Amino acid sequence: MRTILYARVSTKEQTLDHQVTQAKAAGFTIDEVIADHGVSGVSTKLADRPQGRRLFDLLRAGDTLVVRWVDRLGRNYEDVTSVMREFIRRGVIIRTVVNGMLFDGASKDPMHKAVVDAQISFMSALAQAQADAMQEARLAGIAHAKAQEDAGRKYRGRRPSFTRKQVSQVVKMFGEGAGTSDVARTAGLSRQTVLRIKADPEAAAKSLALWERSGSESASAG
Repeated sequence: MRTILYARVSTKEQTLDHQVTQAKAAGFTIDEVIADHGVSGVSTKLADRPQGRRLFDLLRAGDTLVVRWVDRLGRNYEDVTSVMREFIRRGVIIRTVVNGMLFDGASKDPMHKAVVDAQISFMSALAQAQADAMQEARLAGIAHAKAQEDAGRKYRGRRPSFTRKQVSQVVKMFGEGAGTSDVARTAGLSRQTVLRIKADPEAAAKSLALWERSGSESASAG
């Protein structure tokens, strides 16, 4: 039984060393690191990446696959859900560095299996929502730059009162059947906010992505 860290590294995101350091800091003992460099998570499926293909050959029942977050496996809902369910069907345990989520299909209990399946769906939808929001923001920025030469900003609504980590935590706890009050207390958010996130996690992710995109643009301009 091995613990394999898979990393997808693009020119705009974290380096491989940083992802490995994060995993070790979270308590993981890594037996092998597999990484794809300069590969888009939106347009390239895991099975079509050079090192991504290796995972399908290497992973065996009882192995643990560690990823910083499920978006390392892909940014497309159908692709991520099918990949995670395939690995779990093989008996592979999937764990994330961010929030320490665990996806394990070993249990035969139908309720536990339903919870795992719901978590996979939520996280995969969140990964695609983030990618869609970033793409929308990028296209909006290009259109805005072409329309006017000044530095006016596109209206993005109110700044979110929550973080990406809190959104993930809310989705995870509701997926596990936690009550609204417990979720709000644990996440440090109001009941109204967690209910809004529960009702539309994709909208919450898009709101965060728009502000994050704006922040990176401001930093580049400075």
